[in-house]
Amino acid sequence: MTLRDAAAPLAASALWGGMYVVSKWVFVAVPAVTLAFLRVAVGGVALYAALRARGAIPGLSGRDRRAVLRLGFWVAVTLSTQFVGTDRTNASQGSLLTMLTPAFTMLLGVSLLDERLTARSVAGMALAAVGTLLVVAGQYGLALGGADGVGLLALLAASAAWAAYTVDGARIVRKHGALLAATYSALAAAPMLAVPAAVELAFTDATVTVTPGAVAAVAYLGLASTAAAWWLWYRGVARGSATLVAATFFAQPLVGAGLGALLLGETLGPGFVAGGVFMCAGVGLVSTARAR
Repeated sequence: MTLRDAAAPLAASALWGGMYVVSKWVFVAVPAVTLAFLRVAVGGVALYAALRARGAIPGLSGRDRRAVLRLGFWVAVTLSTQFVGTDRTNASQGSLLTMLTPAFTMLLGVSLLDERLTARSVAGMALAAVGTLLVVAGQYGLALGGADGVGLLALLAASAAWAAYTVDGARIVRKHGALLAATYSALAAAPMLAVPAAVELAFTDATVTVTPGAVAAVAYLGLASTAAAWWLWYRGVARGSATLVAATFFAQPLVGAGLGALLLGETLGPGFVAGGVFMCAGVGLVSTARAR
C-alpha cells in the first residue's frame, strides 16, 4: 500500500463532502427517497455510458450476477437511509454517525477479506478519527441530545450498508474492474429504489418541485457524488486494502466544513486546521502500513 493508492478514495470522499451541503439544501424540493432514486438513476446512466465507451463489456457468471444484485441492495439501503437520516438530523449528528463507516469497513475487511491489522494501521485510523472529531466539534459541536431517533438509526444503517458495499464488492472489482462494478451496482439499485420512491410520492404529502437549482443539485448528486465518486471509491478497493479505503472516508467532514465556509458563509471552527493535520497524518500511517 502507498499514498498513491489512497488518492482515488480520497477524491471520492471529497466529492461526498459536497454531497451533504447539496442534499440538505435540495430536500425542500425533492423528498429523501425520491432523491435517492434520481441520484442513482442519473449516476447509473452516466456510468453505463462510460462503460460502453470503453468497448466490449465482459459477460458475468451466475455467481457474479448474484454478487451484483447484492451490491445493488447495499446501495439501495445506503442511499435511502442516508438521505432520510440527513433530512432528519443536524450536521453534527450526521458527521458523527458517518464516522462509524470506517470502523464497520475495517472490521468487515478483517472478517471477510482476511486482512490483518497492524499497530500502524490502527494508530492511523485513530488519528484520522481524532481529526474528524476536532473538525466536527469546532464546527458544530458534539451533542447528540435531542436527536431524532429515526434519523440516527437511518444513518447508522447507512454506515453499515456502505461498509458492506465496499467489502462485498472487492471480489467483483478485482475481477472485472471498478467501472463495471460501480455501473452494475447502480443499475441494480435503481429499480430497488424506484418502488419506495413511488410509495413515498403516492402515499405521503411529499411532492417534487422542479427548479433549475433542484435539477442542478440532482445532476451533481448523480454525476459527481455517484458516477465519479463510486468509480473512484472502487478504484481504491481494487488497489488497496479495505482499511486504507476506510481511512480516507474521514475526509468527508473536513471537505464538508470547508465547502460550508466557502459556499454558505459558515465560520470554520478552531479545530479545522488541526483536524485536517490529524486526518492527513492518519491516512498517511494507514497507507504506509505493512501487513504482518
